[in-house]
Amino acid sequence: MIRPLLCAALIASPSVLAAQSRFRVEETSISAVHAAMKAGRLSCRALVQAYLDRIDKYDKRGPAINAITVVNHDALATADSLDRAYAATKRFVGPLHCIPMIVKDNFQTVGLQTAAGNLALAGYTPLEDAFEVKRIKDAGAIILAKSNMAEFAFSPYETVNSLLPGYTKNPYALDRVTAGSSGGTAAAVASDFGEVGLGTDTGNSIRGPSSHQALVGIRSTMGLTSRAGIVPLSLFADIAGPMARSVADAVTVFQVVAGYDPNDPVTAAVKDKPLPDYMASLVPGGLKGARIGVLRQAWTRSPLDTGVAAVFDRALADLRRAGATVLDTVMVPQLDSILRSGRGGCNPFKYEFEQWLADQHGRAPVKSLAEIVRSGKYHPSIQTRLEAALRATAPDSTPACAARQRTRDGLRAATTRMMDSLHLDVVIYPTWSNPPRLIGDLNTQAGDNSQVFSPTTGMPAMTVPMGWTRNNTLPAGLTFLARAFDELRMFKIAYGYEQATHWRREPKVVRGS
Repeated sequence: MIRPLLCAALIASPSVLAAQSRFRVEETSISAVHAAMKAGRLSCRALVQAYLDRIDKYDKRGPAINAITVVNHDALATADSLDRAYAATKRFVGPLHCIPMIVKDNFQTVGLQTAAGNLALAGYTPLEDAFEVKRIKDAGAIILAKSNMAEFAFSPYETVNSLLPGYTKNPYALDRVTAGSSGGTAAAVASDFGEVGLGTDTGNSIRGPSSHQALVGIRSTMGLTSRAGIVPLSLFADIAGPMARSVADAVTVFQVVAGYDPNDPVTAAVKDKPLPDYMASLVPGGLKGARIGVLRQAWTRSPLDTGVAAVFDRALADLRRAGATVLDTVMVPQLDSILRSGRGGCNPFKYEFEQWLADQHGRAPVKSLAEIVRSGKYHPSIQTRLEAALRATAPDSTPACAARQRTRDGLRAATTRMMDSLHLDVVIYPTWSNPPRLIGDLNTQAGDNSQVFSPTTGMPAMTVPMGWTRNNTLPAGLTFLARAFDELRMFKIAYGYEQATHWRREPKVVRGS
């Protein structure tokens, strides 16, 4: 039973209710939300309800963005509990107090469907949260909804699967793709369906969708963030992390989810090590004195669209104007020979996915990849990928898998030596060489530049909006790549660029009245 004094504190006056109804959730930030709550202008319930209203208005109706798979029907009850806690103590429960978040469908989330976009897993609700989901909950966040994804995270190009009919649409142009596989998270956050999101990135899937939707996306150093409780695609390169409308919001979430997890051995690299204060990197003038190299090798395999090239050239000028030294072309020596050494048939998906199924203790609706293939409950576009995975041999017995690890070590060493020799803080390149393609177009150039350097080396990368192409309508992103475990410097430089340019803007099709 709630005590009378606490009840009185929770009964808002008409003036307070009016102020809360005027709080604009579109393009807001974590700091703005918390400031409004401290000033008594916003309750957690009002914030959550506003986002739920936007999902109802725009996701399956109106422009039908189609980014959401399931909504958390307990979100308002959780909001009420957070309001009661704040009324009683005047303290937030954590750095993400009442921050409504969108979580990709491959993160285990207690009480919410976790299906990795696959119809055979429809309705499955795990008993344990993924590590990063638990971390954000413990920090006070509310899981508002789960988001659509490319099935099993296979596709970097578009967001379509067998679980949710139809494509997820790009809110900046409804006939354009979101990229994949975290396109649902990106479209939802860009459409202001939640404050921040979580996505996963094996080759591109945080950074590509973030670039296509004018967001900030962070792929950490391999070993700095946990993948435990996430349906795997390839643990060689899988990473999970934040997607947000600003560097500050992305780093705020990153601060919460980074760190050691005994259930993911790769994070042993940071065991017993204090986590840096990443928020300390968000300082004015972060580009002054920075040394940045233009890594043109990142896009030589994909011709640079003239519109993206113009935006990128302007980004170089903006970096220089804000105080950075930009070296126009830097090269990783012997890049092609290093990459050739790791090519071959290393396909661990079947074995890692079936281990995830086994970890569900018999509760998942299927027990093997072969059972999914026999069921026919998958999108036709991934049939070839599924059949190839079934034919693959165990990664421990495949020489190509061992060669791939040697390639990773070789490329990381070569890239780091190049950066050290030129005294570079980061290197940069366009996240994609082309604007978002039309939905259904798999023939024209895609332009994904994210597959090689960060996934292969394990070095961290992030994308930040760098402008607009196609008559100022389609977003483009700029990638910053840093040395392993040098996120502090990467965040400082990316924040400096964001603050010098401010390219992020709200999509017109979901603009609030």
